[in-house]
Amino acid sequence: MAARLVAVRYDAVDPAALARFWAAVLGWEVETVSDDGARVRDADAGFGLHFVPTAEPKSGRNRMHFDVTSTSLEDQERTVSRALEHGGAPYDVGQRGDEGHVVLADPEGNEFCVIEPENQFLAGCGKIGALNCEGFPVTGYFWSRALDWRLVWDQDEETAIQSPRGGVKITWSGGPLYPKPSTGVNRLSLELAPDGNDPRTEADRLVSLGATRATERERSGEILLTDPDGNELLLLSP
Repeated sequence: MAARLVAVRYDAVDPAALARFWAAVLGWEVETVSDDGARVRDADAGFGLHFVPTAEPKSGRNRMHFDVTSTSLEDQERTVSRALEHGGAPYDVGQRGDEGHVVLADPEGNEFCVIEPENQFLAGCGKIGALNCEGFPVTGYFWSRALDWRLVWDQDEETAIQSPRGGVKITWSGGPLYPKPSTGVNRLSLELAPDGNDPRTEADRLVSLGATRATERERSGEILLTDPDGNELLLLSP
């Protein structure tokens, strides 16, 4: 049995506004908006985005960011323009200016890249080509086993995995890791559903693969774990 990726979770000061931004950039639909947060989903992506409320503004660099794909230079320009029109902004990571990709931040400062159309590694992956993570190979191996996704790259301390059905890749570019925020919790995390196991049994399986049990959220029944790099993952109740 393997866990199933349900959503990438964002802590957000304004979940509804951030959901509208990402829906506009990706061409996805805002699925739900409530006091508990907002969700964005696309039928073909296999997972959604879940924005949950927090009072803490973003600080420092995220350990994860999306690589958004383009089908042409015109498509890349349209994606960048949509992001800027809906409250995004250019983001400086020390780029020289001659890179093919464009680095932006969403309205709450979460980094993402709009990738050039010639990028072969992300060809055929969908609008979100990759969830790009800072992290070490051991974490890529952990997630490959946790999700039962194929290891599609393992070279020079860089790893990548992808579902056997295709779609988004999750990549790790090696260390060092960006420090966690002062709250001690990453702004982005992954939500998983146990596929065939009850949540506690699935939590035990993930721990046996290298996860660490953190705590259980009594209100929602979510089980909070961390992967080998200390990044949060949440096992959802059925």
